[in-house]
Amino acid sequence: MTERELLSTSGQEIVFVLVGLVVLGAAVLCVTTRHLVHAALWLVVALGGLAVEYLLLTAEFVAWVQVLIYLGSVVVLLLFGLMLTRAPIGPSPDADSGNRPVALAVALASAACLVTLVVDAFRTTWIDLETPHGRSEALGDSLFRAWVLPFEALSVLLLAALIGAIALSRARRARAGVAANGGGR
Repeated sequence: MTERELLSTSGQEIVFVLVGLVVLGAAVLCVTTRHLVHAALWLVVALGGLAVEYLLLTAEFVAWVQVLIYLGSVVVLLLFGLMLTRAPIGPSPDADSGNRPVALAVALASAACLVTLVVDAFRTTWIDLETPHGRSEALGDSLFRAWVLPFEALSVLLLAALIGAIALSRARRARAGVAANGGGR
């Protein structure tokens, strides 16, 4: 590749940067909003944008794993937890601890350190976007031979968390019903 080819941008690179900016904006809104449900929905936008980034990098398998695991499981479990524990729908004053300046300083320092490390490590590395990189055969073989037990343990853990949230919400609802009826008289 000549220097002129390396410095010219393609449509795919422009879309990658634009989607990256959307993901960054959604992530910032996720951690700065005072509405818990809005935070969960901004998390959906950020994780969906990451799946698009994986597709642009020709890692289709990783993109689908991102959609199925994070968008299909974790975010749904988070939204169920918010709904079952009767989290406030509107602005929540408890969602702000007052440590925003400290959190911002730590976030900026962490981001600067991470960007410096990644740029230094991959300064001369170029990704060939013409050939697919997310081969699912070898990855699936590894996942379903060596990692079956951890995946099953994680699914049982997520199921237990969902059942626990349902049990807690029903216990609170039952206690509230007893108190509203005059202590069970």
